[in-house]
Amino acid sequence: MKSFTLSVAAAAVSLFTLTACSTSQTKEVTGHKSVPDFWPEIQSPINDQQEVEKKVTALLAQMTIEQKVAQIIQPEIRDVTVEDMRRYGFGSYLNGGGSFPGANKHATPKEWIALAEAMYQASVDDSLDGSNIPTMWGTDAVHGHNNVIGATLFPHNIGLGAMRDPALVEKIATATAREVRATGIDWIFAPTVAVVRDDRWGRTYESYSEDPAIVGDYARAIVTGLQGDISDGNIDDQHVISTVKHFVGDGGTNKGDDQGDNLASEKELFDIHAQGYVHGLNAGSQSVMASFNSWHGEKIHGSKYLLTDVLKDKMGFDGFVVGDWNGHGQIPGCSNDNCPQALLAGLDVYMAPTPTWKPLFENLVAQVQSGEIPMARLDDAVSRVLRVKIRVGLFDLPSPANRSLSGDTSVIGAKAHRDIAREAVRKSLVMLKNNQQILPLKPAARVLVAGDAAHNIGQQSGGWTITWQGTGNQNSDFPGATSIYSGIEQTVRAAGGSVELSENGQYTTQPDVAIVVFGETPYAEGNGDIANVEYQRGAKQDLALLKSLKAQGIPVVSVFITGRPLWITPELNASDAFVVAWLPGSEGGGVADVLFSKADGTVNYPMHGKLSFSWPADPYQNPVNKGDGKQPLFPYGYGLAYGDTTSVGMLDETVNSQLNSAGDVLLFQQSVQQPWSLVATSNGSQKSMNSNTLSVNTLNIRTADRLVQEDTLQIDFGNAGDSIRFFSPFPEDLLDFGSAGSALAFDFQQQSPSDISVTMECGEGCKAKLKLNDFITGNADWQKVVIPMSCLVEQGLNLREIYVPLAMTSGAPTTFRISDIRLTHTDAELTCPAH
Repeated sequence: MKSFTLSVAAAAVSLFTLTACSTSQTKEVTGHKSVPDFWPEIQSPINDQQEVEKKVTALLAQMTIEQKVAQIIQPEIRDVTVEDMRRYGFGSYLNGGGSFPGANKHATPKEWIALAEAMYQASVDDSLDGSNIPTMWGTDAVHGHNNVIGATLFPHNIGLGAMRDPALVEKIATATAREVRATGIDWIFAPTVAVVRDDRWGRTYESYSEDPAIVGDYARAIVTGLQGDISDGNIDDQHVISTVKHFVGDGGTNKGDDQGDNLASEKELFDIHAQGYVHGLNAGSQSVMASFNSWHGEKIHGSKYLLTDVLKDKMGFDGFVVGDWNGHGQIPGCSNDNCPQALLAGLDVYMAPTPTWKPLFENLVAQVQSGEIPMARLDDAVSRVLRVKIRVGLFDLPSPANRSLSGDTSVIGAKAHRDIAREAVRKSLVMLKNNQQILPLKPAARVLVAGDAAHNIGQQSGGWTITWQGTGNQNSDFPGATSIYSGIEQTVRAAGGSVELSENGQYTTQPDVAIVVFGETPYAEGNGDIANVEYQRGAKQDLALLKSLKAQGIPVVSVFITGRPLWITPELNASDAFVVAWLPGSEGGGVADVLFSKADGTVNYPMHGKLSFSWPADPYQNPVNKGDGKQPLFPYGYGLAYGDTTSVGMLDETVNSQLNSAGDVLLFQQSVQQPWSLVATSNGSQKSMNSNTLSVNTLNIRTADRLVQEDTLQIDFGNAGDSIRFFSPFPEDLLDFGSAGSALAFDFQQQSPSDISVTMECGEGCKAKLKLNDFITGNADWQKVVIPMSCLVEQGLNLREIYVPLAMTSGAPTTFRISDIRLTHTDAELTCPAH
């Protein structure tokens, strides 16, 4: 390893202020109103560090433009090599969810350390790039070191919020930091401090609460646990750099859409969505991740007002702002490989996880050389990265393979960590119903354990578990972990009782009680968004299981696995007791600890948890939050304890259709509407439309005027097989358009004879296709085309997961115009073609 020395004598006078400007006064901001005084100045526990700033100044003075730009680019291990690190000297790199050393899901801790060591040594090798600044590795360890086989998996944040226990959360963070350090990694992209206001969002389980007070308290606890005591400005090698994310407002997007638009006022943005940042930064968090979402239509990655004027200048944050996964490419006028706008707005590190990191690097270098990006802005960004690296001790620590925890395999999944996780499971359970005080159960009983989640560690752990979406895992992928069934079996057999596991509820011996463990299957961002919060909408197999057992006179205890409050009123009615286990993680035995009493019937562990989210009374009652005047089924803070005599009677299962605010889903109205993109394909080549014209081989598209400017697409299919597709990378829940009267509708003008098929797609091998000629007349006038959704559903279309709501493919050359494309509801009588 090369030694690194600072040549203070070589330091030049900095062209920018090294420390962030902080002021309690409001200031005028170009293009914006002044920053309101309710944004506070951060009071970080890190003492004033003049020596750190001297080192930053000295380093910066020695660096070339290329070396500086390398510090603000963060590639991903699937798309960067050790030789790339040696050539460029990137400031950091990451592994995303489901990314492993050597693309090996079962990579051992030694293999993780080996990659960390190789990358580190390449970064300090100055033979190619002239730089020996050490790199750092960032990872999404959001409920434990969740990418690593055998790691302790803690309950997801929504479960932790139900505990109301910041001290235990700090212990969880400390344990997580140790397991991450044991694999040679320096930096965690946590905590998520989103305050979720609409449970349709697929990331709801990453939020501690709808209440900003809980989120703020937990942010402080997690940052403290991850980073340790940093009052001297140092993070030791048993702790990690933390990241409060995603700044700001990701939990408050309209209709809960992932990466959507937050329409809150600035005061609401601060009061509700910014409290995690106030407390997390006051605890000394060293990085902030910018959010995918927009605020009033402006992408946060490109918001100078929020990233610079508010966060850095007004609040005085002096760490660095890192982007989310190619989030800079979503700024209007940007692409993944070309986006000076993000750096100018205040982004300090581009998360560039695809091969586009190389042209991004080249473009940034050229933009600094041309003056498009001022040197002072680049220097500020690089200074922030260097400041954190010095504080974390990267220049002084041994290389990753030689740090105190590296290679200690006993740290991964350590018993002490699993004990903490099991305690968190016990404290996170929330009991919604306990009629006749059926719980806790005496363990010396005949117990039937049913439901598809009973013996499924992957399902009980949820998304961000080994893989990004948490799918594709088996129990064997969780060595040392315990399923909920395994915990029940151990408890009951130890007391002399008997246990039978049957997913479908069949049994050989009549049980005294049935514990049915069921709930959501794993998902992560994007895939988890839903149109309403009804559980198993359109496919009530778990309800059927509960009713079947009840009909046989068997007392039913439901254990619900979920990442959010869902409308489960029918399932509640079919249960004698109902416990929400959230997503408990690897220590499923904690559920049995609470469900069962001691042998003498006294309570073993109390039922502790309280709802940190309001529970909806209707599938369409979203958003619903405390203080909004709505009446939830169970209010924020609800949770029965043992000894409570509350009886939950039969609940009204009527769905209030008047609450159904599912309006039209627009595909094209003057422009292609989010989240869709328009993709054209011709002769094997395809392109996305991002201007008013597009040409791909024999296919041409341009915008045209009909009623207002550019409200129409003119499409020229030059050959058979040419096609256009409205596409989303994540499945969209369109089940609300499965009812009678639902239709795909658009205005259409045929300019030459057409032979066009209309298709909807719901994943690989899942689609439905119709002939457009069955729904149009043969003239050249504009006409309204209405295609019943039922015609597509009867072909097996799965409306829960729509990737392509409209594809049009030519059977022969043709030209047509199309406008106002939408999914809608109509009172008209709709019929399908006879053939």
